[in-house]
Amino acid sequence: MRIVFMGTPEFAVASLDALVKAGFEVVGVITAPDKPAGRGQKLSESAVKQYAVANSLMVLQPEKLKNPEFLAELMALKADLQVVVAFRMLPEVVWAMPPKGTINLHASLLPNYRGAAPINWAIINGEKQSGVTTFFLKQDIDTGDVLFSESVNIKPDDTAGDLHDELMAVGAGLLVKTVKAIVSGDYKEQAQDSMTAGAKLKHAPKIFKEDCLIDFNQPAEQVYNRIRGLSPYPTAYTFLNGKLLKIFKAELLPGEPGISAGSFLTDNKTYLKFACADGFMSVMDIQLEGKKRMGIEEFLRGYSGFH
Repeated sequence: MRIVFMGTPEFAVASLDALVKAGFEVVGVITAPDKPAGRGQKLSESAVKQYAVANSLMVLQPEKLKNPEFLAELMALKADLQVVVAFRMLPEVVWAMPPKGTINLHASLLPNYRGAAPINWAIINGEKQSGVTTFFLKQDIDTGDVLFSESVNIKPDDTAGDLHDELMAVGAGLLVKTVKAIVSGDYKEQAQDSMTAGAKLKHAPKIFKEDCLIDFNQPAEQVYNRIRGLSPYPTAYTFLNGKLLKIFKAELLPGEPGISAGSFLTDNKTYLKFACADGFMSVMDIQLEGKKRMGIEEFLRGYSGFH
């Protein structure tokens, strides 16, 4: 089984590594072009490229997936199967190329949370369960027939980062199971439409900066879930004395706030808590514009904006 792997971020590396360690023949790796990053704007390679180079795998980095030169190079790899993990939308000319098709690993229990940010939205929405799904790619994004899925429980204090790491590992195992099933021909496909039973689907659109601004007029639990669901990236934020304040970790304090939503209380030493509609959000791990990320006590020791 000749496999071409397509992926870019760290999430995809675990899956690629699992395929290599399981002994599959990965004949090529497709990943994003190098991008300038940091203050020096030095070119940085994707996590998948770094892994591929370290493991002597052939790498292609097309700017455009319909570029005739890239398509010729991809065709020359003679893949039986293509595997996609956290890459980008593929044109039909690419996903329909291999005889066994193209499979995708998605970080949700499809058909719920189709889209770019399934891990974030599952936690923002207060879900108690998430998971990973493998499916055959079709024209519409994340709609192909499901092969296998595996669920994981979301703990009450899990952040998007925690869930990302768990799904990354579980997903890698599920992907190997899926490829083995395709090799042996021992699998069933289930149409996503047959799995919804008329229920309203939840979606996972791309997250923009406005999604990260905290609305303290909401119930405290909703605010808490948004902070968890955006931590560590892209990070929920509010403003403190006119400066942007990112909040990575907070603690929910129930009880009537008695001050208007969005106002805060602090003892200047150990706590800074913002009022929500029905309780307080005590912030524990923050980063003020222009400063490094730090715990609340360290921040309060050095902050003179309250005096």
